[in-house]
Amino acid sequence: MCGITGFIGSINDPIKTINLMKEAIHHRGPDSSGYWIAENNNVALGHQRLAIIDTSSTGHQPMESHSSRYVISYNGEIYNHLLLRKELNNLTNNSISWIGTSDTETILSLIDFYGVKKTLEKCSGMFAIAIWDKSNEILTLARDRIGEKPLYYGLVDNKFVFASELKSIKKFPSFSNQISKEALVNYLHLNYVPAPLSIYNGIYKLTPGSLIEIDPKKLDKEIPEPESYWSLKETVLENASKPFIDEIIAIRELEKNIEHSISSQMLSDVPLGAFLSGGIDSSLIVSLMQKNSMNPVKTFTIGFDDRSFDESPFAENISSVLGTDHTTIHVSDSDTMAVIPKLGLMYDEPFADSSQIPTFLVAKEARASVTVALSGDAGDELFGGYNRYTLSKRIWKYVGKIPFNLRSKIAKKALSIPINRLNSINSLYSKISKKNVAHFGSRVHKISERLVRINSLKELCIDFALNWAEPVSMVKGMEDFEESKLILSSYKFDSELDEISNMMLCDSLTYLADDILCKVDRASMSVGLETRVPFLDPEIISTAWRMPLDFKIQNQIGKMPLRNILAKYIPSSLIERPKSGFAIPVGDWLRGPLLEWCEDLLNEQTLIKQGFFNVNPILKIWKQHKTGEYDWTPKLWGILMFQLWLKEHHPDI
Repeated sequence: MCGITGFIGSINDPIKTINLMKEAIHHRGPDSSGYWIAENNNVALGHQRLAIIDTSSTGHQPMESHSSRYVISYNGEIYNHLLLRKELNNLTNNSISWIGTSDTETILSLIDFYGVKKTLEKCSGMFAIAIWDKSNEILTLARDRIGEKPLYYGLVDNKFVFASELKSIKKFPSFSNQISKEALVNYLHLNYVPAPLSIYNGIYKLTPGSLIEIDPKKLDKEIPEPESYWSLKETVLENASKPFIDEIIAIRELEKNIEHSISSQMLSDVPLGAFLSGGIDSSLIVSLMQKNSMNPVKTFTIGFDDRSFDESPFAENISSVLGTDHTTIHVSDSDTMAVIPKLGLMYDEPFADSSQIPTFLVAKEARASVTVALSGDAGDELFGGYNRYTLSKRIWKYVGKIPFNLRSKIAKKALSIPINRLNSINSLYSKISKKNVAHFGSRVHKISERLVRINSLKELCIDFALNWAEPVSMVKGMEDFEESKLILSSYKFDSELDEISNMMLCDSLTYLADDILCKVDRASMSVGLETRVPFLDPEIISTAWRMPLDFKIQNQIGKMPLRNILAKYIPSSLIERPKSGFAIPVGDWLRGPLLEWCEDLLNEQTLIKQGFFNVNPILKIWKQHKTGEYDWTPKLWGILMFQLWLKEHHPDI
């Protein structure tokens, strides 16, 4: 795992520039660094290395191919690289004189033999790659299928730049790209900046499963459009068209593929472990890791002061059953809140998934013992784990029969009732019925807010993924912005899939790549920890999408295939509990210990001076949130994270 960077263009001091750019991402690769500059000084590749496979100097980058035609700067891991080496040896009659055992050397040899695109199609792993072809004088950038590894690119002062993180690009001379209001509108919509946008005009994220070829001789015209070498949507539709008939056979095939993926991802020349939250996904990953390990697997979880958010006892029980070498990191509220000021620099775009905080804390502690950690991410998107997948259909079954005007009036009435009053009603009801609904008031408000505007199950499915439903009205000067440019709102459902499967696909294309994987990458790489996601193996993705929806969700319970496999290793009593996610009580902190911090960032005069937002809607929800009558945590967190980012990166604004 590493950080990559580079540029094309004539500048005064290319060596100084490439050193500045790679030093900006030193945290991604603290073990060694290097650069390569073309003879004409117009092309530079930089690299920061976190040594995982072949930690010797034979894995040093940038690296030239055996033919000397290609130079690569690469971030990631290719899990099937040993099999691909064997394939090359067979095809070349063992004529390749391998220098070391790194997957970087394997990739270069594959490119020498097959070319870039076919090599990418053969590689199973996570990666962001920059390849300079000396013969054709073409730079190719490529990103892995789902987007585990980040890659930004674009123009700065008419020079082409690229890097793993924006902080590297901002070290390029004369960087003055303006903040993109189109990206800001989309950010408010989702609480993350979706690909291909970045927070800066002229800088883009390379979309997952794609590559882009840059010809320096044509850069004076425009940057070409990326091309796809693999499509998640096509893969989903192809596999959904040939569904499993037998559920037992499907689960057996899935278990085999998960076990194979975990086995290949446990390959490491440095200490390796896993995150263990105590939920379905991470528990299954750890179960199969332990099955394939001679020694206790090192596992890590985080515990909180607030017991209503603390899942560490569940993880400890599961660790005890599996026999892992477990570490629980207990953190206080003050420890957790101390991370918040660091987020603006850690995520060098505005990013507002509050689980970024515990993710950083567990990554930081894990790094003290291991250099690689496996995680259970992507299980929800592939196997129907999010509550909204079951909730959407259940809600629409009843409210869909009510005429829109009446439904909207009822929802508005529910929104007018303060949360504390709704919670009192729930308390009274629970005493009578002996059934309690957690966070009842907040849930009523969240659902009602959506019912005010939605008019179909499809709209409801999409709406559950949104933060500000009408973000255009929030950003100054964007009154004429077309809603079709809102990346998620313009997403088209495919007629070959039902609404819930469409939502799962949509989440995989957007939320998974630009929120979940981004969150984990920045948090872990900020401390030099490599994370791996076994569920994103191409064979698992294909198998998951061959499973009909009723294999995945049964009796309003998602992830049934994973639950069935996990039952072989862990008693169901340890895992059958309501899904809580990686939650922390941010909403309460904003009213309490973080109140002064919020007041500073949401100062009316500051907001007006900065000129990005229409201020009144923000001040209105902030006032309502402070009283405790309404819970506007996600909306406020989005605004606060933008303000924090702006303060760190543009203090002069």
